Amino acid sequence: MKIKPVYQKIYQFAKPYLSTRHNDVHTEMSMQFAYQLMSAEGGQESIVIPAIILHDVGWKKVPEELHLKAFGPKATMPELNRVHEVEGVKIAKDILGKVNYDVEEITQILDIIDGHDSRKQSISLNDRIVKDADKLWRFSREGFDIDNERFGESYAAGLNRLRKYLPIWFFTSTARKLAREELQKHERESAR
Repeated sequence: MKIKPVYQKIYQFAKPYLSTRHNDVHTEMSMQFAYQLMSAEGGQESIVIPAIILHDVGWKKVPEELHLKAFGPKATMPELNRVHEVEGVKIAKDILGKVNYDVEEITQILDIIDGHDSRKQSISLNDRIVKDADKLWRFSREGFDIDNERFGESYAAGLNRLRKYLPIWFFTSTARKLAREELQKHERESAR
């Protein structure tokens, strides 16, 4: 996928912060989903793409041994999830400043990052696209396998987790459709 030079610069600055939780793979796949969603649903690329590149940079500020306490089916310290958003806003603001990004767009991007996991409602179409692209990763082959391994789940338990959350995680009909298609692929594989 060819992305604009400014997004490449943002990604290069973000890369050191994406070396935890498989966030490098997660970010690239979420970006692909974001483009698919924008193609079907609309949204502003200049907001969505920087937000999706930078949304999880704050995890680098949360000690790795605490990550699984912050998210997932066995989370015992979900307040740490909020820490990655707050820290992510600081890092994203710095990175966007380094690339001389538009100040008004920076504000919108930071607002999205600041609640991309903790805020249950969406604040805009761009926010819906970012939230949906972020969660669609969990339905991809790579995301599904990574989550099953890190959560210590069987294939069947992973499928049940996705079935449970599919109706409530997504804001757009396109994301629900894509998630359903990915889930059906996993179900076919499990039937073999």
